[in-house]
Amino acid sequence: MSALAVDIGTSLIKTVVFDDDGREAALSRVATEVRRPHPGWAEQDMDAVWNAIVATIREARTRVSGPVRFLALTGQGDGCWLVDRQGRPTGPAVLWSDGRAADIVERWRRDGVLEEAFRVNGSLTFPGLPNAILAWLAEHDPDRLERSATALYCDGWAFLRLTGRVAVDASDASAPFLDLGTRGYAPAIPSLFGLDWAKRFLPEVLGDGRRLGELTAEAAAELGLPTGLPVVIAPYDVAATALGVGATSPGQACTILGTTLCTEVVRDGADTSGEPCGLTIALDTGDHVLRAFPTLAGTEVITWAMRLLGLSAPEHLGELARQSPAGARGLMFLPYLSPAGERAPFLDPHARGTLWGLTSEHSAADVARAVLDGLSLVIRDCLVASGADTDELRLCGGGASSDVWSGLIADVTGVPTARSTDAEVGAKGAFLCGLVATGAEPDVASAAERYVRVRSASEPDRELSAFYDALYEDFLNIREVSSPGWQRLAAAAEPPGKALPQTVRPVEDGRV
Repeated sequence: MSALAVDIGTSLIKTVVFDDDGREAALSRVATEVRRPHPGWAEQDMDAVWNAIVATIREARTRVSGPVRFLALTGQGDGCWLVDRQGRPTGPAVLWSDGRAADIVERWRRDGVLEEAFRVNGSLTFPGLPNAILAWLAEHDPDRLERSATALYCDGWAFLRLTGRVAVDASDASAPFLDLGTRGYAPAIPSLFGLDWAKRFLPEVLGDGRRLGELTAEAAAELGLPTGLPVVIAPYDVAATALGVGATSPGQACTILGTTLCTEVVRDGADTSGEPCGLTIALDTGDHVLRAFPTLAGTEVITWAMRLLGLSAPEHLGELARQSPAGARGLMFLPYLSPAGERAPFLDPHARGTLWGLTSEHSAADVARAVLDGLSLVIRDCLVASGADTDELRLCGGGASSDVWSGLIADVTGVPTARSTDAEVGAKGAFLCGLVATGAEPDVASAAERYVRVRSASEPDRELSAFYDALYEDFLNIREVSSPGWQRLAAAAEPPGKALPQTVRPVEDGRV
């Protein structure tokens, strides 16, 4: 028998067929579109996402024979996927990477609301969380709220289409509304944000022992699967990936090298002390939680650097970077390229990418090295913010295919790295949760022990790690110096004055 696991990513939806040994027997992928109708916005057509899910499931199913044990799903987290009383979308999904509510979040920060909420549940609100999006809609699009009945998340939208049930996984609900002790909604959180009126939008929270549904006849006909097939809503992708790479016990850590560089550490219970930062996410492992730092800077920075340097493949960036020494000959890169700024391990919607120390003597190789150094320093920054000690960092996501980057992360963090043998680790985590939900395994930790496999360990070079200890301090200092400049540039986003001419004359004697 086989099992299907769907991972509904932001730009790519995947369905993986796992065999009885937990190995990937087949894989289907379909790209999806992120729409940006205004600067800083990020939306998706909810029906288009559902159609892509259907396409991947149908294609994956044709590649294997025999019955299917269950269908498990995970997906992008955060955001706001609003539906009406009939379960139909009332507009596009507003995604986790959307920045339209930045001013509202900044107002909450000034008023002390963000810190007060963090002391309740250990998560720091950013513009792409549903509380911020709902507040923005109340101010700018109240008609949509009037037409809406429930605020779902991505995997909750898929679960509704598959089973007819309106629900949210506890991992999704963790930020910002969950009480991590009771695993129910924290009564104080909506009031803190002035959102008592929004309680009607919050769906039932599912968690341990309650994440199982059945495929409806309508969905079964669309997918070519049997009616009543068990459907499991797993934790959302950040948490599912941690489970899928084997991070199930306190102190175990992983970093997703994907659209987000998400560094996460399993801990015993929530810690709401210290500087507010990151997210605290409920896990289906007793009282364990995941301290997660999902950055807005990720592999899109790699894509940007490839375009900038005229490279055709990510591995070429790594090979080019190897031609420059550690530290890129005095070139420092702050990789905050998202139009929405940054959310972890610090929150600044105005954060921007910055190259420091650039001269005419620097080469393309130095820029490539600075980019990978900068991204790796972000990972170290998140590990430090987690406050946890770990003796291994497991890597996954598209960036983990790079031997150069995987080794560099070990050097920069001073922690050995290892990589999963699975191509789709989020789907693997959903598969493990499916085994538990259907009674095939007693708990996720046992399932991970049996089915998770890692490869390619990289030990840190101690001499290089000492060098990066000093560079990390420089990185933090330069970021602090840059912050006022980010604020000034945001205020001057549309400067007055004449635009440059569309046609530029040829260069003559060094003049344009």
